[in-house]
Order: sequence, then structure tokens, then C-alpha cells
Amino acid sequence: MDRHVSAIETFRVSLPTGIELACRAAGSPRQPLVLFLHGFPEAAFVWDPLLLALGDQWRCVAPNLRGYAGSSAPAEVDAYRARHLVADLEALVAALGGPSGQAAAVVAHDWGGAVAWNFAALRPQRLQRLAILNSPHPALFLSALQHDPQQQAASAYMNFLCRPDAAALLAADDFRRLWRFFEGMGARDSARLGGGWLSDGLKDRYREAWSAGLEGPLNYYRASPLRPPTADQQHVMSVSLPDDLVTVKRPTLVIWGLDDTALPPSLLDGLERFVPDLTVQRWPGATHWLVHEQPRRLAQVLREFLQRPVQSTT
Repeated sequence: MDRHVSAIETFRVSLPTGIELACRAAGSPRQPLVLFLHGFPEAAFVWDPLLLALGDQWRCVAPNLRGYAGSSAPAEVDAYRARHLVADLEALVAALGGPSGQAAAVVAHDWGGAVAWNFAALRPQRLQRLAILNSPHPALFLSALQHDPQQQAASAYMNFLCRPDAAALLAADDFRRLWRFFEGMGARDSARLGGGWLSDGLKDRYREAWSAGLEGPLNYYRASPLRPPTADQQHVMSVSLPDDLVTVKRPTLVIWGLDDTALPPSLLDGLERFVPDLTVQRWPGATHWLVHEQPRRLAQVLREFLQRPVQSTT
């Protein structure tokens, strides 16, 4: 019989990469590990309803990624390149994954998804399944940034976030520009935003996380070559990603909120080329912030995905 999980644990993990990650968790450490990776401008607490919902069968752990509140935040932009983020995840799975050294699954949203796509492609032995929420596959996102004017316009905010004064601008006037991120990526009406999931209590948790510092989260954008070209910055046009470095050979579930205005569902087109074992769910009425909008539905879908039998991946 499933046991009820009612509390979130907090702890820190020191990694051989020299990074410490502040983690939130639910479920017994003896159960299979499921990692939950947040995006920007979020933090690990956004996963709390999922950790509690799934902690009856799995050891559910959500780290604050490097640079985020409570975790190590190197000052150097290069410290946020993909190889370092993948190394963090590999070390975290090795520390928490028990004798198998594997995660039963990695569940990831937004920037967490960008890290997870790379991790699954480059370290397939470290996970059995992958679940992605509104986070484009790197090869498809690269193509869209290079060739699709609509995607270039929708992602223009990424160049703003690379400005040296971006942290100060985002923090000004009670984080006014950061609250607008929730509006600008789909949640445009008060019933869906202020009158819906973004309660006063949740806003306080976001304020606390953002007040811990924004330079680390912004360094993800500064370190990545995947951002729209500008008149004086065309680096993305020369980037290429060989198929063998971005192909994911693990069962993968992709859930996409169709009302995401920054990451439209066209980014799913051609995904099966890079993910042979792929299941896609398109959710009408959900936006980029579907983790907040539909946690119960998401928990049920993830439970069904996690319970599917998989071949041994040792």
C-alpha cells in the first residue's frame, strides 16, 4: 500500500566538482531516485507538490542548480557551460542513486530541461528515463534560432538577460521585470496569473529565492551560445551540434503547454529524429508555467510514465 508523504526534507550535497547543491526531497532514500530540475527564474521549491505526490514510490529530489539560492554560485561565466552542469548532475546521481548509480528518471523544465537533454545524451548510463516539460531539444532550438524569425523574436529576451546590468534591472521595483516573465510566456490574464496560481505566499517564496542573487541564474544565458543573433553578435549562426552528441536513447516523455508564447509547439517538429523512444503530450490551455498550473495532472502523468517497464540500462 502506498504510504502518504507529507513533509519536504532539505539538505546539501557536496559534489566532487567542488559544487554544493541545496536540495529538497521527499520519499525514502531506499526508493528509486527521481531528479527534478527547475528552470529560470524558478528554484527547487516549485517542485514541492510533485515531490510529495510521488514520494510514496520514489526518492524525489529537487536541487537548486548551481548559481541558484543556497547552492554554490561561481562568479565566472564559464562555470555555467554545459559540461560543468552535466558533471554536477552525474555527481549528484552517483551520490544519491544507490548501488545502481542511476536515476530512475530525470524530470526537467525550461533551463533544467536544457541541462537534462545534454545529460541524457552524454551520460545515458546514469538514467533510465527522461521527462521534459516545455524545454526544446538543443538541435531543434538551434535550428529555430538560426532560421526562424518568429523564434528569434520570441527569444529576444535572452539577449537582454545577458546584459551586464541585467541583475540590477530585474531586481528593481520589487522585481517588476521578473514578475512580467510569468505574463510574457503565456499567462496573460489575471484569472490565470495573479488570481490563479501566483498567490501571495508563492510570490514571497520567489522573492526569497531571487533576493539570494541573480547573477548565477543569468550566467546560464551568458554561457550559452544558443541565443538569437543580433547585428553585432552572430555567433549562433556558426554553431553546429553533431547528431551523436544530442541523440537521447532513453524512453522520453515530452509534455508541452501549447499556450507557451516564448517556446511554441513548432519546436517539437522533427524531435523523433533525436529521440527514437518518444512520447509527446500536447496540453491545450497550459502555458510555459504548467508545473504551477496543473501539478495534479502532471503528477498523474509522471506516475504512469515512471511505472512503465523499461529494459535494463546498466
